Amino acid sequence: EVQLVESGGGLVQPGGSLRLSCVASGFGFLNHAMAWVRQAPGKGLEWVSTINWNGGMTYSAESIKGRFTISRDNAQNTVYLQMNSLKPEDTAVYYCNDAPMASFPWGQGTQVTVSS
Repeated sequence: EVQLVESGGGLVQPGGSLRLSCVASGFGFLNHAMAWVRQAPGKGLEWVSTINWNGGMTYSAESIKGRFTISRDNAQNTVYLQMNSLKPEDTAVYYCNDAPMASFPWGQGTQVTVSS
C-alpha cells in the first residue's frame, strides 16, 4: 500500500522558517521524481517544487524561489521542503506526491499558517 505522510507544519510568524517532511512507502521511491504542492484556503492545488530521483535537479515556482529548498534522502524514503522567509501568502496545506503525474493517493498534508 502506497503511503505519503507529511509533517512539520505549524504556526509561524512572517519571516520565520519551517522544515516539512514527507515519508513515502509502498513504492520504489528511487524511481520517482517527487514534488511538493500546496492548497491555500478556498483555492486549487498550486505546484511548489520538484526534485528528480537523485536530487541532482530541482525546479521551483517563481513565488518561492530563493526562499524554499527541496531535498530528498533516498535512504530514508523522505523528501523535505525547507521554507525560509515565510510570508502570509504561504499559508496553505502542503502535500507531496510523485512528479509529474501525482500518481499516488494523497496524504493528509501538513498545515502551514504564517501569521503574526
